[in-house]
Amino acid sequence: MSEPALTDHDSTAPTAISWPMRLEAYGFRAVAAFARALSVDQASALSGAIWRGIAPWLRRDKRAMRQIAEALPDLSPAEHRQIINRMWRNLGRNFGEAFHLDDIVADPRRITIRASDATMERLKTNRKLVVVSLHTGNWEIASVAFSKSTGIPVTGIYQKLKNPLVNDDVVAMRAQFYPLGLFPKGKEAIVKMLRIVKQGGAAALLADLRDFRGLSVPFFHRLAPSTPIPAMLSVTQDAPILIGRVIRKDGAFFEVEFKLMEFTPTGERDADIAALTALIHRQFETWIREYPDQWMWGHRRWG
Repeated sequence: MSEPALTDHDSTAPTAISWPMRLEAYGFRAVAAFARALSVDQASALSGAIWRGIAPWLRRDKRAMRQIAEALPDLSPAEHRQIINRMWRNLGRNFGEAFHLDDIVADPRRITIRASDATMERLKTNRKLVVVSLHTGNWEIASVAFSKSTGIPVTGIYQKLKNPLVNDDVVAMRAQFYPLGLFPKGKEAIVKMLRIVKQGGAAALLADLRDFRGLSVPFFHRLAPSTPIPAMLSVTQDAPILIGRVIRKDGAFFEVEFKLMEFTPTGERDADIAALTALIHRQFETWIREYPDQWMWGHRRWG
């Protein structure tokens, strides 16, 4: 999946390649080669164990503990700690699996699709869609699973990395799963995505991160600045929202759930976008509560 946001930064501006960048790229390629030399399960398990051991000592762990305590106050500190520890292992597994996405997709045992017959039937006749997901399980699998199960190609947006050498390597790993294009985050990418949806295509986006330029909607007892882009695409292009999540079941095996959101627009564009954005986050919250250890608590979400 991809992460939407508007920014004034020119994502196409060239970046000078420094020696530290080259060293970082060599290091990334060495890690990639090592991970690819392992099996999917070995890379996933090893990376998960490393992250689980190191991450609790890092600064972001404190933010994760603070945010989960504020969002889930009914749980004890010990329960919060257990959830965050499992979260770090899940994120580590994601990193190891990133080098094996093609292997995961090629193995029919690893991804199970869960969607109602009504949803799947509607997808046969409606290819104009906004596919929305959140950072749970291994979220990269969501758009891949959607395209594979429906035959509908998608477009997406990615967060451009500061190191252009590493960025190119990461994009090369992911681009094959976005046949309608994978664009660096920015205004130009949103325009391209809008055009693709208007022409009858499908756009896949991750929509659960903070967006200071977005709309404040309820999320775990508090208002959270959230991207309105999925709702904007849906409302302005009359494109249904297919909301989905990835659940890690056991090791590198996943269940992907999709469902069409029921929303009746009123004709008041801004109000409809706000209401639909809130509805999306209401579903996100429900899903996160079900598997709190599979969501990214370490990102600053509320401010």
